[in-house]
Amino acid sequence: MMTLVADSGSTKTAWCLTDGEHHELLMTQGINPFQQNEKEIVKLLREELLSSLPLQQNVVQVYFYGAGCTADKSTVVASALRQILTSEAKIFVGSDMLGAARSLCGDAPGIVCILGTGSNSCYYDGVEIVDNVSPLGYILGDEGSGAYIGKRLVGNVLKRQFSDTVCRLFLEETKLTTSTVVQKVYREPLPNRFLASLSPFCARHRDMDEIHDFLIDCFSDFFTRNVNLYEIPELPVNFVGSVAWYYREELCETAQRLGYRMGNVMQAPLEGLVNYHLRNKDRI
Repeated sequence: MMTLVADSGSTKTAWCLTDGEHHELLMTQGINPFQQNEKEIVKLLREELLSSLPLQQNVVQVYFYGAGCTADKSTVVASALRQILTSEAKIFVGSDMLGAARSLCGDAPGIVCILGTGSNSCYYDGVEIVDNVSPLGYILGDEGSGAYIGKRLVGNVLKRQFSDTVCRLFLEETKLTTSTVVQKVYREPLPNRFLASLSPFCARHRDMDEIHDFLIDCFSDFFTRNVNLYEIPELPVNFVGSVAWYYREELCETAQRLGYRMGNVMQAPLEGLVNYHLRNKDRI
C-alpha cells in the first residue's frame, strides 16, 4: 500500500514513494500540460518514472501537484498517470499553487508565494485557495522569478543600464552576445528557462551594491504587483522555490522594507506535501 506524491515544475518533477514510514525519492523531467500533450506525458512517465518504480502495482494513492495543472488541464495529467498505474489507484492532480499552500501552511491561513523559474501567489484560508493574482507568465508578469530577474538583467546589460564593470563581468562570464540572446529568446523554445538560467549571476555577485539594489527592486515588484493586492497585511507571507531559497536574505530584506511579515521559506514543497498527506490521509 504505497502513496506517490509529486511536485512538478516545468523543468523537473520530484516524486516521493512512501508507505508512511519509508520514503523513496525519484526525479524525472518536468511535466506541464500547457507545454506537453497527453501522449508526450505518458511517454515521459513510462521512460523515466516506471523504470524507477518497481512497485507501481501497489500504488493506491497519487497526489500530483504541478505547474500548468489548472482545472481544465489537470485531467490531462490524471489520464496520463492512469495509463501507467493500476486502474484502482486514486489519483488527485492539483496546481503547484495548492501544493505550495498545503506544504507551507498546512491547515493554517497565509499568503503563499512561489518564486522559481516563474512566480505565483495566492491567499490560502487553511483549506483552499481563496484568491489568486494571475502571474501572467514571463512576458507580462512573473515578477521576482528567475525568468524575470534574468530578463531584466540581460536587458539592463545590453542596454548599458548597469556600470561598465557589471556589464563587462556579465558578458565575460556568460559569453553571450546580443545576437545570441535574441536567438534564444525569440527563436528557440522555452526562452523562460534560458532567461532563468542567467539569474545565478546575481547570486555570485550579490555583494556588489548594484546587484543587491537590483534584486531588491525585482522582489519589490513582486510584493507590489502581487502580495499587496490581497490586502491582508496581518497574515504571514510564505515562499517556496529555488529563487526564494537562494535569495532569501534579499527577499526578507525587501519584505521588511515594505512592512510584510515573513513566514516559512522552503526550497521545495515535496517534504511538506508528504507530511500533509500522511496527516490528512482522506483529504484530496
